Order: sequence, then structure tokens, then C-alpha cells
Amino acid sequence: MSEFLVRRLSEAERYMDNPNLRPKDAATLLVLDRRDDGNHRVLMGRRHMRHRFMPGMFVFPGGRVDPADSRVPVVGDYHPVVASKLAHAMKGPKTDARTRAFTVAAIRETYEEAGLLVGSRCDIDWQGAGDMAAFSERHLLPDLSPVRLIARAITPPRRPRRFDTRFLAVFADAVADQLPSGTGPSGELEEVHWLTLQEAKALELPTITLTVIEELQARLAEDPELDPAHPVPFYYWRGKGFVREEI
Repeated sequence: MSEFLVRRLSEAERYMDNPNLRPKDAATLLVLDRRDDGNHRVLMGRRHMRHRFMPGMFVFPGGRVDPADSRVPVVGDYHPVVASKLAHAMKGPKTDARTRAFTVAAIRETYEEAGLLVGSRCDIDWQGAGDMAAFSERHLLPDLSPVRLIARAITPPRRPRRFDTRFLAVFADAVADQLPSGTGPSGELEEVHWLTLQEAKALELPTITLTVIEELQARLAEDPELDPAHPVPFYYWRGKGFVREEI
């Protein structure tokens, strides 16, 4: 049991008097800017104070997987080990379309919230719906090949919202374009910044976000290239505490 993680939970995060909900698939993207000194920077933003869920907290861009995400065309394939890790203990149908949707959702949300377009140039003529139109207009498609899985976490039971979240990562050279505004069209994230992992740890963070940053620091120290075969932490609730499993 990861008792330290339970001890870290804020009062709001400990509140467990809600109807029990089935976790929804979600994905978030850690865009990593490699530095020669090893102090990699990651893109984060502060959630708008008008949000009912985690207002004012600094987070990575990301959100819930939408049904349409599984129908967006992509280029490249996941590394086979990454694909296998994404499908590990997957609740419901284990389909290729569903595993692709994790990256599409994370990339879509990164554009909506932070104004970055992560993907590769393509020759096919396609028409993206909603915010994905920004990709098709620029002849871009989400690219699965550079994506690595950093962590997975399922929100404990009886929280107001529950997510089964895959924390994905790409290096910053996977960014094909960005909006000049420095933020995304949704306005969900304010104060979008590139931060060293140590700087990020000093911010107001959800407990799981802090934990993932610490996991990432440890991994980069021994695996700076993010080898797909490296074990990935998977946090979920059992009984009265978190379990940390390795995938």
C-alpha cells in the first residue's frame, strides 16, 4: 500500500461521501523540453478559478476521452510495449481504437488548453471536427510513435468525479505548431508555463500530479530517453488506501 500518498491527500481529496461512479477514461500529456543540464522542463497551467473541479490547481493539459477521439486518423504506431502497457487491466473493450483515443484526447486537450499542436505533417486530406479542425487546416495528424506512458492512476471511489487517467509524455520536438497567444482557445488553463520539475513541485498541485512529477524525476534520472520497456507506476484504490503496481 502507498500509505504516503494517502497521507498527502488534502481535506477535499479525502472527502468520500459521494455516490460511487465508474471511472471515465482520461489522458493527460507531459510535454518535456530536454535541457543539456538534465533539468527538463514540463508544460503546465493553472486551472481557472471558475472550475468546480480542482480550481486554481496547476496541472498538465489533459481531460476526458471523448467518443469522437477514437475516430480521428493518426500517423505512426505506438511502440508495441507502449500499446501493451496502455491496454493493461483495461476496463471494457480492449480495442486498438480505444488505445489510440488516449493520445488523441491528450493531444486535443493540449491544443485546447495550452495552444500547442502536437503531431506530424501528413499528405492525406481530412477534416477535423471542433478543435481538431486546427490540425487538419495545418495538415497535421496526431502521431503515436513518440508517445510514452509515464503513469496511470484511477481516482479513488466516492469522489465527485472519477477518472482512469493515462499520463503520457512526448519530448518537445513533437510539437509541430503553436498559437501565438501562449494559451489555448478553451481558456481552461491560465498562466501556462514551462517549468523545471523542481519548480513545478513547489506549486499548488493535486496530490496525484505531485506524485507523477516525482515518479518522472526518478525515471529521467535513470532513463533519460524514456525507454518503452521501463516499468510504469499504476495507482489505484483498494480497501483504505492506494496500491502502487508496476506495469
